[in-house]
Amino acid sequence: MAPAFGGRNPLGGLGDIGKLMKQAQKMQEDMLAAQEQLEAARVEAASGGGAVKATVNGKGKLVSIEVSPDAVDPDDVEMLQDLIVTAVREAQDRAEAEAEETMKGIAGAAGLPGGLF
Repeated sequence: MAPAFGGRNPLGGLGDIGKLMKQAQKMQEDMLAAQEQLEAARVEAASGGGAVKATVNGKGKLVSIEVSPDAVDPDDVEMLQDLIVTAVREAQDRAEAEAEETMKGIAGAAGLPGGLF
């Protein structure tokens, strides 16, 4: 009697399923650890020469805003608003870049393309 599937592995290039499952579990654990790390991370950015400082977590969520008393001009509230928006956006952009690098590291360790995240 001829071997089943012509002697070939019916799963083709998938290889050892147990090994794949372990890799998937490790990647899931790494992803959870990275998410916790991002939640705990703090990224800061300032605008107006340091008059306004925004802090976000690694996921880009706003944690705090610091405004120098010198930046508060009741006759120019719009400028203060612009400084706040600028500082927050810069902090969020930095956090996003750091998160991308973290995820690329995990994807690379798992043998996945970095652009996946």
